[in-house]
Amino acid sequence: QVQLVESGGGLVQAGGSLRLSCAASGRTFSDYAMGWFRQAPGKEREFVAVISWSGGSTYTADSVKGRFTVSRDNAKNTAYLQMNSLKAEDTAVYYCAASSFRGTPRVQNMYNYWGQGTQVTVSS
Repeated sequence: QVQLVESGGGLVQAGGSLRLSCAASGRTFSDYAMGWFRQAPGKEREFVAVISWSGGSTYTADSVKGRFTVSRDNAKNTAYLQMNSLKAEDTAVYYCAASSFRGTPRVQNMYNYWGQGTQVTVSS
């Protein structure tokens, strides 16, 4: 089992920045790719970004490319999502998830464990 706890969400003005953290406990953190997903009100949950188990590969969705950066610190068992130039349409609950698949999985059903989510609200 892997337990994931997100933090760092909140209310920010458009153009601002937030950094989300995802703290993991349980099994070996570096065995898992770490992904970020989000769900806006009335919409389905969507992929945002992923980082491979080693941190050597990342992939971000086109909607956030150039604004969001995913990273991880395996020594601290923590993954991060740096969000810059935030827009109102970035408002959502953000989830981190852990996947035992190699590479940079982008499909939700490839993820084994999920956090409880953290709310990000961007005011325009």
